[in-house]
Amino acid sequence: MRHVLPGSVLFCCNYNAVRSPVAEGLMKARYGQSVYVQSAGVRHEIEIDPFMVEAAREIGIELSRHRVKSFEEMEEWGDDIGAYDLIVALSPAAQRRALEYTRLNSVEVVYWPTLDPTGMSENRAALMDAYRQTRDQIAMAIRGSFPPP
Repeated sequence: MRHVLPGSVLFCCNYNAVRSPVAEGLMKARYGQSVYVQSAGVRHEIEIDPFMVEAAREIGIELSRHRVKSFEEMEEWGDDIGAYDLIVALSPAAQRRALEYTRLNSVEVVYWPTLDPTGMSENRAALMDAYRQTRDQIAMAIRGSFPPP
């Protein structure tokens, strides 16, 4: 566990549609404005996943207005990826991209292996369970990695 809360955290995954948005939402719910939090994806061709919107809503996290964005879009909008204190990658592809973006900066990049629940089942109930498992896995990682609020 870190003893000091970073000033800014960027969560990233493949599409910014499942894992990284819920991580962003969970972190914001836990720490409010104590830390600047964003999320991004390696790519951005899909919209926020409705199953994760529902899984997050179950615990009071609202994701329905989340706008999917990529690293490139963030940079185009003026957000300097290398200026974050910490980047948390939730997929191997996101870790590689984060390391590419920060190779000339002193930004800490960590990888949290996280279940990708998409396509885990054709049964809606089983699929929702997979999304809940991912949500809870990320929530536990946040609680275990940062000091209490």
